[in-house]
Amino acid sequence: MTEGDCIQTELGSLERNGQGTHTSVSGIVYEGSWANDNMNGKGKLTHPSNAVYEGDFVNNQFHGHGKYTWPDGSYYVGTFVENRLEGEGEFYDTEGQIWTGAFRFRAAPGLKFKLNMN
Repeated sequence: MTEGDCIQTELGSLERNGQGTHTSVSGIVYEGSWANDNMNGKGKLTHPSNAVYEGDFVNNQFHGHGKYTWPDGSYYVGTFVENRLEGEGEFYDTEGQIWTGAFRFRAAPGLKFKLNMN
């Protein structure tokens, strides 16, 4: 189900463009910007598991700066490239500890623990 801005193409079909919300049959909800019938721009994608991505989208992929929250409450804030954690970022674990550094998809060599002295 889709609610929001659409345009009619030259072939007569409707494309999502502008702001809108789409809910898939499986319960995934996207709220945000659309261009050329794809998630493009700023948005929020919520899965039925309560995993959430908020940030930049390019052609239906996490791409740019964003925040991904896992169902256990841990989260990553930083750079994404084609749905992958890629570049500088911070990971906040379930204990509230912060790990910072360069992320390379499933690896994060040289992460540093960020000490909070408050």
